[in-house]
Amino acid sequence: MNADQGTSPSQPPTIYDVARVAGVSIASVSRVLNGQRNPRAETRERVLQAVAQLGFVPDQAARALSARLKEVVGVVVRRPQWYDSSAFADEDENLQFPDMINRGMEFVAQRHGFDLLIRTVDLDEPDAGRHIFGLARKSDGLILHDRVLSPEQLDRLARQVPVVTLAGAPTPTTANVHGDNYGGMRELARHLIHDHHYRTFAFLAGHEGSPDSLDRGQALADEVAASGATLLQGEQWRGSYQATGGAQAITRLIADGVALPRVIACANDQSAMGVLYALALHGIDVPGEVAVTGFDDIPVARHLRPQLTTVRQPIQALGATAFETLYSMIGRTDPGQDARGRDIALPTTLVRRESCGCTPEDRSPVFPPRAPALPADPNTRQAD
Repeated sequence: MNADQGTSPSQPPTIYDVARVAGVSIASVSRVLNGQRNPRAETRERVLQAVAQLGFVPDQAARALSARLKEVVGVVVRRPQWYDSSAFADEDENLQFPDMINRGMEFVAQRHGFDLLIRTVDLDEPDAGRHIFGLARKSDGLILHDRVLSPEQLDRLARQVPVVTLAGAPTPTTANVHGDNYGGMRELARHLIHDHHYRTFAFLAGHEGSPDSLDRGQALADEVAASGATLLQGEQWRGSYQATGGAQAITRLIADGVALPRVIACANDQSAMGVLYALALHGIDVPGEVAVTGFDDIPVARHLRPQLTTVRQPIQALGATAFETLYSMIGRTDPGQDARGRDIALPTTLVRRESCGCTPEDRSPVFPPRAPALPADPNTRQAD
């Protein structure tokens, strides 16, 4: 075996080596080895050539792995149920942040010959764990969008199937993929404090207990405290990641006579949309009286008036990376190549626009370069 094939001379080749050398997915190797689904003649030939080249002999574990693959990954999305007749009544019918992440997963899943099985759970669903464990029985692994299980439930689940979380923390039995929430919000806060010299802030939080929201809020709090400025936060400052939630929070605060701060930093772009809407209804100028910022840089952010200052995440790349990480964990027996315990943070970028007080000369380009949304080759994007 030569070094170019990526296997150690002292290590027997595995089903993963066959997939890599053949340039196909593990699912495709599984189909060839087990004579399932009538694989294409070209795929069959490539797999058999790789088997011969590597001297691969399927042992009992490899045969069991290829035989038990369902070629299905379960995805769990935590989503609130809104019953609303306001301007944002159709918000759930439109593309949202989790759906954009799922697009990234879907593209890579198709390349690997896998299907996605998506389950939505409510924020306060009492038996979410039962549904998720049921989904696990139908899947080769699970991707959890948010904190939907207790630590004990998550550990028990990860001992049944590989698990990757989006917005969380890695554990000895799981991997975690997320944007650089703390670093992105810290850069935004420093821009607001040091470039615009703002002194009073509020953080409009996301779902209660959301790891992303907690990290972003903590970064803002740390920077505001370091500068000696003032930060307002608490239950009254919660938008729950929704435009409806952002609008309702601001409307209540104004009705209660609460003095608004100079900056409202929102946990995401959707809640910032609601804040902009409510402030406009009450004749409050943005950014002249109150500056507003978001997080994510969803496509609509640059089309709002004023255009929204935000922190860009490579949204589809989050989904693609989560799937590739999970794929590398499915059936993995070599601890040295296992992604469990890894915390994978994708970089973020500050995008300066008018809603924070930047002028057209100061702002970031209207269409700043995006991070690559998807890996270029399915066989080169493996977890380290």
